[in-house]
Amino acid sequence: MTAGVDRQPRRPATLARRLFDRIEPVHAVTYFAPESRTALDGLGYRGFWMGYFAARSAPLGPVPAEVVTALFYNFAPERVAKALPAAWDIASPADALRAREDSAVAALRRCGVTDEAAAVAADLAARAAGGADVGGRALYAANRSLSWPSEPVARLWHATTLLREHRGDGHVAVLAAEGLSGRECNVLHAAAGRVPEEMIKRSRDYDDAQWALHTDALRRRGLLGADGALTDAGRALKQRIEDTTDALALPALNALDDDEVEALFRALTPITRTVIAAGDVPAGTPMGLRRDDLDDDSAHLG
Repeated sequence: MTAGVDRQPRRPATLARRLFDRIEPVHAVTYFAPESRTALDGLGYRGFWMGYFAARSAPLGPVPAEVVTALFYNFAPERVAKALPAAWDIASPADALRAREDSAVAALRRCGVTDEAAAVAADLAARAAGGADVGGRALYAANRSLSWPSEPVARLWHATTLLREHRGDGHVAVLAAEGLSGRECNVLHAAAGRVPEEMIKRSRDYDDAQWALHTDALRRRGLLGADGALTDAGRALKQRIEDTTDALALPALNALDDDEVEALFRALTPITRTVIAAGDVPAGTPMGLRRDDLDDDSAHLG
């Protein structure tokens, strides 16, 4: 039995969720910081969504829109097709990769993240992110194939990107296994109170008729009641999805022993608080981030 497998049973899967709440705001400056929008607009991409799909899919290369729709899972195919492959006629994936990393690093530095503050978290997160299993995780694998930056802030951003896409790939696999489409999962997420309905409808491109269509599909499965609220079966499914996603994400920490996981949390949590305090990443995002335990720097493994 390997050391990583031996360590795994002693760690609660909820540790993976607490890690996500810490890595996602660091990664997410690439979606919300003005530096990112300026950089992608500067390449000539037309509007936020063309820049978003180009930058996030750039590690895959110039793949068809259908591939991006499949991997991103919960976006309307029509929205993806408006951006890709047209974006690659404007600027290449390599251009998009440079712009997204440079702008994310610039945003983190403006938020107050220094190389000195980032060094420990960057090294530990990079060890975790670089050693996870690529099986079935296409977005994670594509990002892992990229060259590692040397500067600590850039290295930390790249590591958080790998860890969040590793988790996201696992989450998509769970949704598919549960027979929940990408469009339906947004409705379920809103019904669970994780994101506001109007925000997710706007950000994921639903009109009222489309939202009603997917709501009705969930009602027929017994997951939503007539009032649109989760039924007992809906709550059980939502909890199972979250728990399984955590369990699939947890092995990304196998490369670190318990003391190193604790050191990662103690180094990373203050950085996450610094990023959140800067105000670029809104309190309500499609990812449904939690901020209620960020005053606690410990991984609680001791």
